[in-house]
Amino acid sequence: MTDLAAFAADRGIKYFMISYTDLFGAQRAKLVPAQAIADMQRDGAGFAGFATWLDLTPAHPDMMALPDAASVFQLPWKRDVAWVASNCVMAGGGPLDQAPRNVLNRLVAEAADLGLTVKTGVEPEFFLLTPEGTQISDPADTAVKPCYDQQAVMRRYDVIAEICDAMLELGWQPYQNDHEDANGQFEMNWMYDNALATADKHSFFKFMTRSIAEKHGLRATFMPKPIMGLTGNGCHAHISVWTDDGRNAFADDSKDLSLSDPGRHFLGGIMKHASALAAITNPTVNSYKRINAPRTVSGATWAPNSVTWTGNNRTHMVRVPGPGRFELRLPDGAVNPYLLQAVIIAAGLSGLKSKADPGKRWDIDMYAEGHTVTGAPKLPLNLLDALRAYDADGELKAAMGSEFSAAYIKMKTQEWNAYTAHLTQWERDTTLDI
Repeated sequence: MTDLAAFAADRGIKYFMISYTDLFGAQRAKLVPAQAIADMQRDGAGFAGFATWLDLTPAHPDMMALPDAASVFQLPWKRDVAWVASNCVMAGGGPLDQAPRNVLNRLVAEAADLGLTVKTGVEPEFFLLTPEGTQISDPADTAVKPCYDQQAVMRRYDVIAEICDAMLELGWQPYQNDHEDANGQFEMNWMYDNALATADKHSFFKFMTRSIAEKHGLRATFMPKPIMGLTGNGCHAHISVWTDDGRNAFADDSKDLSLSDPGRHFLGGIMKHASALAAITNPTVNSYKRINAPRTVSGATWAPNSVTWTGNNRTHMVRVPGPGRFELRLPDGAVNPYLLQAVIIAAGLSGLKSKADPGKRWDIDMYAEGHTVTGAPKLPLNLLDALRAYDADGELKAAMGSEFSAAYIKMKTQEWNAYTAHLTQWERDTTLDI
């Protein structure tokens, strides 16, 4: 176990950000001087949980965030500060079961009890906008098909290179960066890892990207659909499962697509729970403007709208791009890094236990021929439909934890109700003279 006080002395750290992520994916932190970190590592930093997006009241005791020293990162752009993820416990009590990192920790342990380690890589997409967030930051980024545009990526070289340099320094093994399918949009990739480490890196990546963008006078957003007409921000997840002896349990060259029977069963769990899964992987009102979007300027949305799987074909919810892994293309940029990993494990283990069949493999262009598909459910049309699907999926709710599921459904339903109570300009434009 890393001694954070020794880490501070060795690295010249003056402050630690003791961080946790709430139910809505908002990152919360306290800035703790290094002289006090030993006490915080033992007892945790105190928070009023009700003041964040957790299902707690002002009458609850303090919530303590216990730093997990294994997750500590020194900020490459501000070297006297370190960030460390934490696990939430209630003062005088046990773990807060609804806290996202706790949900993930429990499911990681459940997989470990079966002799399995789930490993994942994520592909978070983001836009670089002007500071007010209303338009892309590069006025010259106007191509109809801007994906991989080398001029556009080089005009944002200072930002992208600084983020990538930081990942190199942190040892994440980043391997490619590109301009994505929308004007102003980028994606950066680093090496896959076990699910908890990937979640911590994903959480830190969002914080780091926003911070470095701000340093350059820009605003980074992971919002699923920040600009209508352009491709939205996805967060595709590549998934594999490994045994205790280091064997990829999804790889079997004798099987179709080199996907083993356990791999098919894990995928079967994803397919079985897909509609409910969307409440976690696509957690905002705005999310459903991405997965049910009309054709974009570039010619494709690159987002699914049906529960289908295929080989190396990007028009489906799941594709199998190579031996021993598959890619879930449903999640978007708003997904909670910890809940994303948790729900993948929960659905996948469900499939393994029941030997779930993923159903028919469709090797068609869903954008052109999707209307020919029969028997494949459509993904939810909005957040309320997704929440109802999640609430109806007793197996997935139980796997994610009853306390978490109740809190999540309650608070996300409140968010939906707040949205429906909001008067939009669209309503005024279409209804004022009726």
